[in-house]
Amino acid sequence: MAEINGCFKDAVCIDAGRVYDSCCDRDCLSDLQVCFSESDQQSVETAVGVRAKSAEIINVEVNVEPVTFNRGYYSVDMMFYFLLNIDLYPAASSTPANVNGVALWNKKVILFGSDGNAKTFSNVYGADQSGCGSSASANLPRASVQTVDPIILNSSLLPVCRCDGECCCTFPKSVTSIVGDIADESTVQNKVVATLGLFTVVQLIRNVQMLIPVYDFCI
Repeated sequence: MAEINGCFKDAVCIDAGRVYDSCCDRDCLSDLQVCFSESDQQSVETAVGVRAKSAEIINVEVNVEPVTFNRGYYSVDMMFYFLLNIDLYPAASSTPANVNGVALWNKKVILFGSDGNAKTFSNVYGADQSGCGSSASANLPRASVQTVDPIILNSSLLPVCRCDGECCCTFPKSVTSIVGDIADESTVQNKVVATLGLFTVVQLIRNVQMLIPVYDFCI
């Protein structure tokens, strides 16, 4: 297809990611329990005041699963891991001890990601143990989570209530390597909770073939 009167030169087929569905959320994460290492937890036990200075997202684990009896829709489960920098005050008008703690929060959304039944084989996966030169990729859409570091809305120091069944959940090694081994919950008497404001954009993307106009190769 030649260029005519400044129009495109040719039409080519490309393989690109198409966003089938997305959602934008502003969440208020109320009273997230912050977990500390053994040594930092000792400072929490003797503190009388607390102030959260900053919070950042360490990692987001994303899992995509099809929704049963609703073809084309997928559940996107996200686990957010936060690193919080906190000042602990051992007494009123005293110099605070600065420590780092971690917190986690789970979010789930259901989005449309189209229905794909075709199996895709490609040599980019390399040979498997059986000697085959290609393997099939999972026929699931790709989830993309875009976010910024959360805003700290509040923080407080509270006694631990054993009757409410709350716990400081298990963290992966990628998180504990930053702050150290998390203190045993059974020995914790005081806890730090923080309220965060979080903005996220979640997208479901699937590779499709599209015909697009082109001018020429770019150097």
